[in-house]
Amino acid sequence: MSNPTSDDRLIVALDVPNAVAGLALAERLGDAVSFYKIGLGMLTGGGLALANELKQEHGKRIFLDMKLFDIGATVEAAVRGLAQFDLDFLTVHGDPHVVRAAKEGAAGTDMKILGVTILTSLDRADLDASLIKAGDLPELVVERAINAFEAGADGIIASPQEAGLIRAQPEAAGKLIVTPGVRPAGSDLGDQKRVTTPAQAIENGANHVVVGRPIHRAADPAKAARDILAEISNAPATT
Repeated sequence: MSNPTSDDRLIVALDVPNAVAGLALAERLGDAVSFYKIGLGMLTGGGLALANELKQEHGKRIFLDMKLFDIGATVEAAVRGLAQFDLDFLTVHGDPHVVRAAKEGAAGTDMKILGVTILTSLDRADLDASLIKAGDLPELVVERAINAFEAGADGIIASPQEAGLIRAQPEAAGKLIVTPGVRPAGSDLGDQKRVTTPAQAIENGANHVVVGRPIHRAADPAKAARDILAEISNAPATT
């Protein structure tokens, strides 16, 4: 079982090829980490089985990052199926019709529905290419977050650079903000374009930070996780 005193504000992204590699990484991290994210990339590599094993046999919290998007009936059915696995967080796109359907699918369970605002790998040029309406990216993120909250989302996914703007909105009271695009000082940015440090994300109003490559590519992943936990333990939360 996981260490009940471990800080679940750190979510480690198991962005590895399959469940075998994911379980091996979780075993290396041990009690240092209590919360894991399993994404779409591992879905065909045993991701749901790994989620169930980590939850039921190791006492970990699980964030299933599927970013669902479809017509309402399909989203509702998919979420209802996923909810049976007793997972903690599930992502859907933050469009109001998707959020409302996901909440219907999760009804009667403890699984939190998190709306995706704008992916942290995107910038204004990417939005232009996708025919997304004009406007500064942070303003669009805040607008999408408010729309998701009003549709019933339990929280949102957003860049740590926009977490403070979202947390300042009255609609964000009591809601979760989860921030990918977090890199410890000195880390490679990879494909992320809107990043900050874990401590800054917490100070900006995030409840949880998601870290992947800086931990699982480290020579000592457990030490890398402990270093991040030490960093965020001293960060004043703004929630």
